[in-house]
Amino acid sequence: MSRPPLTFIVGTGRCGSTALSDVLRLHPSVLSLSELLTTLEPGALPDGPVDGAEFWKLLASSRPFADRMIREGTPVPEHLYAQRPGRFTGTAGVPALCLTTLPHLTDDPDALFDVLRPELSRRPSGPVAGHYRALFDALSARCGGHAVIERSGFSLSLVPRLRQHFPEARFVHLHRNGPDCALSMSRHPGYRLLAMTSQLAEEDGENGEKAAELGRRLADDDFDVSAALRHPLPLERFGTLWSRMITEGVAHLDALPADLRMSVAFEDVLADPERELTRLAEHIGVRAEPDWLRAAGLLLDAGRPADRAAPPTAAQEALRDSCAPGTRALTAASARDQRAREPGGPARPDRPDRTLRNLESSGGH
Repeated sequence: MSRPPLTFIVGTGRCGSTALSDVLRLHPSVLSLSELLTTLEPGALPDGPVDGAEFWKLLASSRPFADRMIREGTPVPEHLYAQRPGRFTGTAGVPALCLTTLPHLTDDPDALFDVLRPELSRRPSGPVAGHYRALFDALSARCGGHAVIERSGFSLSLVPRLRQHFPEARFVHLHRNGPDCALSMSRHPGYRLLAMTSQLAEEDGENGEKAAELGRRLADDDFDVSAALRHPLPLERFGTLWSRMITEGVAHLDALPADLRMSVAFEDVLADPERELTRLAEHIGVRAEPDWLRAAGLLLDAGRPADRAAPPTAAQEALRDSCAPGTRALTAASARDQRAREPGGPARPDRPDRTLRNLESSGGH
């Protein structure tokens, strides 16, 4: 049996992608890699050759902001290692590979980390894609699954570089209604700091000192990160952030061959998981196993909390306005995809704007 191609699931984050990683992990033929690439950023995809020791250093280096949040006792929700900690700590540093990717696959991430070290660190110098494929092979051998699916939040900007390094890869764009997604971003520490940095960069103009200073101080224990996270930010700033990521991301995806990409709305996955997951399975090259579809439906149902109160009407209107450019970009991309699938046929009607339903499934990511 031929090996299915590598697939990257990309999105803005806070779009239901963590829930989708959990669903894919249930499939017997899938190696589900959660939050690998964006956790390794910046520098996840260097252009020049690297050797095994350099690649392992990338995987094993800690992330100062993640460590700081773990020390504070308020880790980022996606960092699973902090939920069942092992020998690494926020003080000494948690390896990037251990934050989410390995705990998503095993209950003993420390042991898997130790097994991978000698196998990967002794590899000869070469393109970084070869090292990643060796990592994928090693994880497949130990965790199962021959179809490799990497899914990271905040990954739309990586599409051109992923295409450069992995020209055979397929892509899935998972997206969610803009106001719902932006509202979820406003409640997430990473996106709040991202929005603050964006605001400071706008205030700085070409100088950039305030934004750079914030980035430098995030890992310092004498910096009150909790107070920074409580800093008030208008909801429309998160809508603008979502729109910018969607607009730029759709342009990146449009540059790919049509047969290598597909688009999935998280709302559609929740409404009809069997149909949408069957579509997804076909694209990534695995069978939509009936047992998997049943288990996935149960997992998605269990992850639906009760709706939370929506912002006041004025805030909703401002949020929708800030999301409008991204919504238009998604609508146009959907029409183009429909025409590509059915030459000469009518495009699917525009998806109606969903109001703020705040579907925070499985952490909302």
